[in-house]
Amino acid sequence: MTQITPEQPHGAHLPDEAGVRRRRGAAGDDLIVLEGVNKHFGDFHALRQIDLRIPRGQVAIVLGPSGSGKSTLCRTINRLETIDDDGGRILIDGRPLPNEGRQLAQLRAEIGMVFQSFNLFAHKSILENVTLGPIKVKGKRRADAERHAMELLERVGVAQQARKMPAQLSGGQQQRVAIARALAMEPKALLFDEPTSALDPEMVQEVLDVMVQLAEGGMTMVVVTHEMGFARKAGDRVVFMADGAILEDTDPDTFFTNPRHERAQDFLGKILAH
Repeated sequence: MTQITPEQPHGAHLPDEAGVRRRRGAAGDDLIVLEGVNKHFGDFHALRQIDLRIPRGQVAIVLGPSGSGKSTLCRTINRLETIDDDGGRILIDGRPLPNEGRQLAQLRAEIGMVFQSFNLFAHKSILENVTLGPIKVKGKRRADAERHAMELLERVGVAQQARKMPAQLSGGQQQRVAIARALAMEPKALLFDEPTSALDPEMVQEVLDVMVQLAEGGMTMVVVTHEMGFARKAGDRVVFMADGAILEDTDPDTFFTNPRHERAQDFLGKILAH
């Protein structure tokens, strides 16, 4: 796997489509399953009867206009948002999503999440940010946790920053640290909630490069994003949402060249015109 280093130009191109689009995930090997999921915020129906199966090793891109329910969908998968108690359910690796307690904490260790904001601990070094979870949650020895953390920081191109504090890093570097922190828990899947939306344009590519590496490596990923180039080249699948419902679920080529639903056509027309 090609390593990304701070010296590598951030404008590096996404790999050719054939080099990234691996498999679409083996049928019957579903890692994440949502069945009949609804979510209300008061009277607002944020998610409407969501049925979604994500096989192990698949990169699913979730697109849609603001307010479509993309982030809410992402957050329900590791129970940062609860779902309506109306018979819908979420399964992770065949097991129902726990409601609370130690089982939920274990589940959250298995399903990592990377947010818009980096959420690094400002008073801890980069290395400490990455080792905290493995030491406190998984009970790893500090030496082992630090060794693994340095490998991950090297992988995302910020190993040289390990002893620095978050405020000393650029936004792109901090987001790469956030990805390393999620990987340090050795998750079965990663959820990305618009991971580049808070970054300056010149920093976006360095984060996308790391995400492409993860896709190439077979990581199961659910990615909420407005980065159309990444969606088209690194995704196995596009899930298009509007008004809390899934309106299209297809491969990237089909979605970008021949969207069927009028809302998807309108969305692409506005996005791609910019």
